Amino acid sequence: MSEDVSTTLLADISDAERRSRLVLTDLDGSLLDHHSYDFSPAAPSLARLKELRVPVIPVTSKTRAELLLLREALGLTATPFVAENGAIIGLPPSWCHARLDRPGNGGDGVVIKHMGVDIAFIRARLRIWRKRLGIKFTSMGELSVQDVAKLTGLDEKRAQKAQQREGSEPLIWQDDAASIDTFRLALESDGLELTQGGRFWHVMGRSADKGCAVTWLIKRFATLRGCTPLSLGLGDGPNDITMLEAVDQAVVIKGIHKTPVTPHTSALYRTKAAGPSGWAEGIAYWWGQDSRQLSAAKQGSAITQ
Repeated sequence: MSEDVSTTLLADISDAERRSRLVLTDLDGSLLDHHSYDFSPAAPSLARLKELRVPVIPVTSKTRAELLLLREALGLTATPFVAENGAIIGLPPSWCHARLDRPGNGGDGVVIKHMGVDIAFIRARLRIWRKRLGIKFTSMGELSVQDVAKLTGLDEKRAQKAQQREGSEPLIWQDDAASIDTFRLALESDGLELTQGGRFWHVMGRSADKGCAVTWLIKRFATLRGCTPLSLGLGDGPNDITMLEAVDQAVVIKGIHKTPVTPHTSALYRTKAAGPSGWAEGIAYWWGQDSRQLSAAKQGSAITQ
């Protein structure tokens, strides 16, 4: 999307309506390029949303440690974040509830909510089930920093931050596809779930996925602001499906993986462009100048392309 188009984003929406909108977005392969992690094609749209006071919330498989600098680069330090596919929620002061939150308990100026189970429990159960079922996988905690850097394209400093897990564990699956269902059932008996991301499979606590975290944040917004926002979700992978089903309007960004992303939602747009260009395309489709798109979405019409 060109800068000229981005400057007219939400031009037909009143100030009151703008303040009751929420963008919830995946990062890798969506707002960030899958390989280079560049977000420049989406920068004009991000700037315009910030100008219009529309919160943009990262909902990612990345760790809290990774997000510290990344949120600064994206200009999103004033908004919440969801890390580790929903296991961790971070709240800036403006999103905190005086009676429910302890300000700054994250050590980086945000309140941290742990939505799932502790990483030590997850890793212990993974070791047990791998031995008991005789299956083959390697968890991120077992990889060297150099291995993580090679797999992700991150430099070693950022790869080290990617290993600082709190509530989920990425896996490299090295067995046949048939064993995945057996493994998934075993994890469920421990209150854990398995989801597929762009590069890794991820194990986390049940009900600690992106959809649960997004639902929690929408409710928190409504509690603090006194109104339920119109929510827009953007993602490119299977682990984004629960998020895309929890929002009012959804964008599936063209991905590089072969696994289908098929959320069940009444308002869905599939982009023609990939990565941050697709992200800008999705924002423009739903919240651009054509107010008819907004009217159709509010009426619950199915819009798929």
